[in-house]
Amino acid sequence: MSSLLQPLPHRHVLTLPTAPAAVRVARETAEQALAEWGVNPGHPVVAPALLIVSELVANSVRHASPPSEQVTVTYAAGADRLALAVHDRHPHRPLLPDADTGGRRTGGLATVMELTGALGGTAVVRGDGDGGGKSIWVTLPL
Repeated sequence: MSSLLQPLPHRHVLTLPTAPAAVRVARETAEQALAEWGVNPGHPVVAPALLIVSELVANSVRHASPPSEQVTVTYAAGADRLALAVHDRHPHRPLLPDADTGGRRTGGLATVMELTGALGGTAVVRGDGDGGGKSIWVTLPL
Protein backbone atom coordinates (compact mmCIF):
# COMPACT_ATOMS: atom_id res chain seq x y z
CA MET A 1 0.00 0.00 0.00
CA SER A 2 1.24 3.48 -0.84
CA SER A 3 2.38 5.51 2.18
CA LEU A 4 0.04 8.29 0.99
CA LEU A 5 -2.96 6.01 1.58
CA GLN A 6 -1.93 4.89 5.06
CA PRO A 7 -3.37 6.82 8.00
CA LEU A 8 -1.03 9.20 9.73
CA PRO A 9 -0.17 8.11 13.30
CA HIS A 10 -0.59 11.54 14.88
CA ARG A 11 -3.91 13.39 14.73
CA HIS A 12 -5.57 16.26 16.56
CA VAL A 13 -8.98 17.82 15.84
CA LEU A 14 -9.94 21.27 17.10
CA THR A 15 -13.41 22.84 16.76
CA LEU A 16 -13.81 26.55 17.44
CA PRO A 17 -16.45 29.25 17.01
CA THR A 18 -16.10 30.92 13.61
CA ALA A 19 -14.71 34.13 15.12
CA PRO A 20 -11.44 36.09 14.72
CA ALA A 21 -9.85 34.53 17.83
CA ALA A 22 -10.02 31.15 16.07
CA VAL A 23 -7.04 32.10 13.89
CA ARG A 24 -4.70 32.54 16.86
CA VAL A 25 -5.96 29.47 18.69
CA ALA A 26 -5.62 27.28 15.57
CA ARG A 27 -2.05 28.45 14.99
CA GLU A 28 -1.03 27.98 18.64
CA THR A 29 -2.61 24.52 18.67
CA ALA A 30 -0.67 23.60 15.52
CA GLU A 31 2.59 24.71 17.14
CA GLN A 32 1.84 22.68 20.26
CA ALA A 33 0.77 19.55 18.35
CA LEU A 34 3.84 19.60 16.11
CA ALA A 35 6.11 19.98 19.14
CA GLU A 36 4.38 17.10 20.93
CA TRP A 37 4.80 14.93 17.82
CA GLY A 38 8.53 15.63 17.72
CA VAL A 39 8.55 17.87 14.64
CA ASN A 40 11.50 20.23 14.97
CA PRO A 41 10.17 23.82 15.13
CA GLY A 42 13.07 24.81 12.87
CA HIS A 43 12.03 22.36 10.13
CA PRO A 44 11.55 24.32 6.88
CA VAL A 45 7.90 23.20 6.60
CA VAL A 46 6.79 24.40 10.05
CA ALA A 47 6.62 28.18 9.54
CA PRO A 48 4.81 27.89 6.17
CA ALA A 49 2.44 25.28 7.65
CA LEU A 50 1.54 27.68 10.46
CA LEU A 51 0.86 30.43 7.93
CA ILE A 52 -1.28 28.03 5.86
CA VAL A 53 -3.39 27.13 8.91
CA SER A 54 -3.76 30.82 9.76
CA GLU A 55 -4.84 31.74 6.23
CA LEU A 56 -7.35 28.90 5.91
CA VAL A 57 -8.96 29.60 9.28
CA ALA A 58 -9.03 33.34 8.53
CA ASN A 59 -10.81 32.58 5.25
CA SER A 60 -13.45 30.55 7.09
CA VAL A 61 -13.91 33.33 9.63
CA ARG A 62 -14.14 35.97 6.89
CA HIS A 63 -16.30 34.13 4.36
CA ALA A 64 -18.20 31.31 6.10
CA SER A 65 -19.75 33.00 9.12
CA PRO A 66 -22.69 32.86 8.93
CA PRO A 67 -23.94 30.21 8.13
CA SER A 68 -21.08 28.24 9.67
CA GLU A 69 -21.05 28.76 13.43
CA GLN A 70 -17.93 26.60 13.84
CA VAL A 71 -14.67 25.91 12.07
CA THR A 72 -12.90 22.59 12.56
CA VAL A 73 -9.16 22.21 12.08
CA THR A 74 -7.57 18.80 11.68
CA TYR A 75 -3.85 18.35 12.16
CA ALA A 76 -2.14 15.06 11.28
CA ALA A 77 1.47 13.98 10.88
CA GLY A 78 3.64 11.00 10.15
CA ALA A 79 7.34 10.49 9.64
CA ASP A 80 7.27 11.84 6.09
CA ARG A 81 4.31 14.22 5.84
CA LEU A 82 2.04 16.71 7.54
CA ALA A 83 -1.65 17.14 6.71
CA LEU A 84 -3.84 20.07 7.66
CA ALA A 85 -7.54 20.55 7.00
CA VAL A 86 -9.94 23.36 7.73
CA HIS A 87 -13.66 22.63 7.57
CA ASP A 88 -16.67 24.93 7.69
CA ARG A 89 -20.36 24.56 6.86
CA HIS A 90 -20.59 27.24 4.19
CA PRO A 91 -21.69 25.56 0.94
CA HIS A 92 -19.40 27.55 -1.39
CA ARG A 93 -16.44 25.49 -2.61
CA PRO A 94 -13.65 27.87 -3.63
CA LEU A 95 -11.49 27.18 -6.64
CA LEU A 96 -7.89 26.81 -5.58
CA PRO A 97 -5.72 29.14 -7.64
CA ASP A 98 -2.74 27.70 -9.49
CA ALA A 99 0.58 28.34 -7.76
CA ASP A 100 1.93 29.87 -10.98
CA THR A 101 -0.79 32.40 -11.87
CA GLY A 102 1.83 35.09 -12.22
CA GLY A 103 0.43 37.22 -9.42
CA ARG A 104 -2.96 37.68 -11.06
CA ARG A 105 -4.72 36.25 -7.99
CA THR A 106 -4.12 37.53 -4.52
CA GLY A 107 -5.44 36.75 -1.09
CA GLY A 108 -5.38 33.94 1.40
CA LEU A 109 -5.94 31.00 -0.95
CA ALA A 110 -3.33 32.29 -3.39
CA THR A 111 -0.85 32.47 -0.49
CA VAL A 112 -1.81 28.95 0.61
CA MET A 113 -1.29 27.58 -2.89
CA GLU A 114 2.01 29.41 -3.38
CA LEU A 115 3.40 28.04 -0.12
CA THR A 116 2.03 24.54 -0.76
CA GLY A 117 3.50 24.43 -4.26
CA ALA A 118 6.88 25.77 -3.14
CA LEU A 119 7.11 22.99 -0.54
CA GLY A 120 6.10 20.24 -2.98
CA GLY A 121 2.75 19.71 -1.27
CA THR A 122 -0.80 19.26 -2.48
CA ALA A 123 -4.12 20.95 -1.74
CA VAL A 124 -7.67 19.87 -2.45
CA VAL A 125 -11.19 21.02 -1.62
CA ARG A 126 -13.51 18.23 -0.46
CA GLY A 127 -17.22 18.91 -0.22
CA ASP A 128 -19.43 17.47 2.49
CA GLY A 129 -21.71 14.67 1.34
CA ASP A 130 -24.79 16.82 1.89
CA GLY A 131 -23.36 19.77 -0.07
CA GLY A 132 -23.59 22.00 3.00
CA GLY A 133 -19.90 22.52 3.71
CA LYS A 134 -16.36 21.72 2.69
CA SER A 135 -12.84 21.03 3.88
CA ILE A 136 -9.62 22.31 2.38
CA TRP A 137 -6.87 19.71 2.85
CA VAL A 138 -3.19 20.55 2.49
CA THR A 139 -0.52 17.87 2.61
CA LEU A 140 3.15 18.83 2.97
CA PRO A 141 6.23 16.60 2.86
CA LEU A 142 8.37 16.43 5.97
